[in-house]
Amino acid sequence: MPYQLRVRRPSSEFVPPEGGSHTPLSDAIDRLVGLGALDIEPTPDGGLAALMPDSATPERVACALGVDDLAVSPAIGRDADSVWVLRPRPVRAGRVRLIPATSDAEPGAVRLIDSPAFGTGLHPTTALCLEALDEIVAADPPDRLLDVGTGSGVLALAALQLGVSRVTAIDVDADALRVASENARLNAMSGRLELVLGDAGAVTGTWPLVLANVLAAPLIDMAPTLVRRVGHHGRVILSGIPASVEADVAREYRRLGMRHVQTRTRGGWIAMRLQASW
Repeated sequence: MPYQLRVRRPSSEFVPPEGGSHTPLSDAIDRLVGLGALDIEPTPDGGLAALMPDSATPERVACALGVDDLAVSPAIGRDADSVWVLRPRPVRAGRVRLIPATSDAEPGAVRLIDSPAFGTGLHPTTALCLEALDEIVAADPPDRLLDVGTGSGVLALAALQLGVSRVTAIDVDADALRVASENARLNAMSGRLELVLGDAGAVTGTWPLVLANVLAAPLIDMAPTLVRRVGHHGRVILSGIPASVEADVAREYRRLGMRHVQTRTRGGWIAMRLQASW
């Protein structure tokens, strides 16, 4: 498990190679990168904060930097411990800009609180889904949308920001729904977002666009129920699919009458766009 460290102002004993232009700070950054740092940023006191893999022990880091006063603390994993950053940061995917709740409000940006719920925008699966959503809404905007496995509510709120009138968002995790509710309130979107506890069987009716950014196994398991939520010639975006099981997921939805439209790939992950053949 990664850990977080802080180091005071790098020692003046960090002497760059002869003729080099490195400063003690940049030299320390280079050394941290060489040890596999996951994230690095300067601190107000002129030092550095970094997220380090457990393979680079604090003792090894201290030796590499020539210091003996490292401050070590647990790291916070985001997106189900799949993304490691020192703190939330702005993200853009298509026309959607996501910013931390602690940032000043920006016109057109969606603000998100820092929470354990999946959906920071940093994970490739979320970015892929946001890009596909943006493309669909720009070309043929649906008036309603169903977001399955909403997590932080990021996709639902992005859809509302892009102009979808109303969104129904569901999740089996009550804590995630509380986070999604708080994010909706923060963005003044509570009146356009319906939150439901449960899986795709917890709602009835159909939607012109359905999003599901979950894992491949649940996507296959819920396929019959999820497909019943798709309206006439409706569209589906599926994400959270490792490239190695893309064919398995696609096969199940084709069997149920969904037609493949597009596949997006990033960092070993897949997002599919499908359309109902009925």
